[in-house]
Amino acid sequence: MPQYAAVLGHQPHISLAELAASLEGFVLESIEAKQVALFSTSEELDASTIDRLGGISILAERITTADVSMSDIPKLLSGEVTKVKKKVTFGLRCYNVAKGDVRTAYRKGKEEMKRQGRPCRYIGNDKKPAAIALLLDSEVASGKKGAELFIMRRPNELWVGKTIGVQDINAYTWRDMEKPVRDTTVGLLPPKLAQIMLNFGGWMAREALSEEEKKKNAARKRKKKEIYTVLDPFCGTGVIPMECLLLGWHTEASDSAGKAVTGSKKNIDWLRKEKKILKKDVSDSVEKHDATKPFTFKNLPDIVVTETTLGPNLSNKPKKSEVNKIKKDNEKLQEEFLKNAAATLPGVPIVCMWPFWRLGTENVRLEKIWGALEKAGYEAVLPDGIEAENPERPSLLYQRKDQFVGREIVLLRPIAES
Repeated sequence: MPQYAAVLGHQPHISLAELAASLEGFVLESIEAKQVALFSTSEELDASTIDRLGGISILAERITTADVSMSDIPKLLSGEVTKVKKKVTFGLRCYNVAKGDVRTAYRKGKEEMKRQGRPCRYIGNDKKPAAIALLLDSEVASGKKGAELFIMRRPNELWVGKTIGVQDINAYTWRDMEKPVRDTTVGLLPPKLAQIMLNFGGWMAREALSEEEKKKNAARKRKKKEIYTVLDPFCGTGVIPMECLLLGWHTEASDSAGKAVTGSKKNIDWLRKEKKILKKDVSDSVEKHDATKPFTFKNLPDIVVTETTLGPNLSNKPKKSEVNKIKKDNEKLQEEFLKNAAATLPGVPIVCMWPFWRLGTENVRLEKIWGALEKAGYEAVLPDGIEAENPERPSLLYQRKDQFVGREIVLLRPIAES
């Protein structure tokens, strides 16, 4: 099985869960340097893989399983740039390697290129590897003008790979900041997080297949592109529907606020025009609808992926009494939505986010909703191999240090009737 390394994002536990949900035959080998996952998969990954992973910043593929040392790096580097024409650009991304050894490897790498009569330059240095933007701009990540070796010193081996993909941060920034409608009065869902949630949704849709359908999928190794219909009943300004369109997934979106519906439509139309996404290829629908009221779809969606409501946007540290009131109101809405979904979206899995609030060192989370899950006919799950902080309440917490309101990601599977 091919072996890979992934640099996890700022929320590494969520990034790891996304890998487990997205990659066929994912087997985690270890977490190194607190931020790098070494793993194997049954599918071959390439540069396009990282474009569908919101929580991974760099992806590398192992290039040798031989017993190598840092003295072998120049020759390994030379073998990865044989197809590069003219000047070679190279870099080294090292973890748990002494700075002196990195410095020597850079120098020896340059000497090896000179010995071969190949002009070269290196990016990054012994103190810090090249920034992602530089890997993109220099075309090193694509392999067109060079290569970056990914080196991890482990207790019993030197793991050496080549960077095959980096996250296109400009693309995320563009669709986040340049879209025509942004509503800062509510929590702004980052496109990366929306993409992660959709990957969880894809996993849940595959898990919902019958055993016979799963076997058929395994036989064709998912070569056929997955296409789902996703419902977002709290669509806001349309971040999740927009990410659906980029995946080629059909989307049904709604919101109880007319302002949100209008904004979502404008953003979707803008994205279609900018990316030339035709309606005949990927459909969308945006309607005004209260998510606690019955859904009336002729054909049920495959999955629900949504950021429900986080409550008011808190710019200052809230009081405990304020949080308790917001929490009570939110619990009621969440329970009403789940009851409605269970009744009018039977059998459809849900990926959603609930709010939690940071009060000093304490996280105030929704409580009653967990008791309401089973009554509504759902159970919370996580991708295979991902351990929950609280096994009785499996979820993933997403929080930024500068925010008082966090997001609790829950994956809800309908409980099959016995």
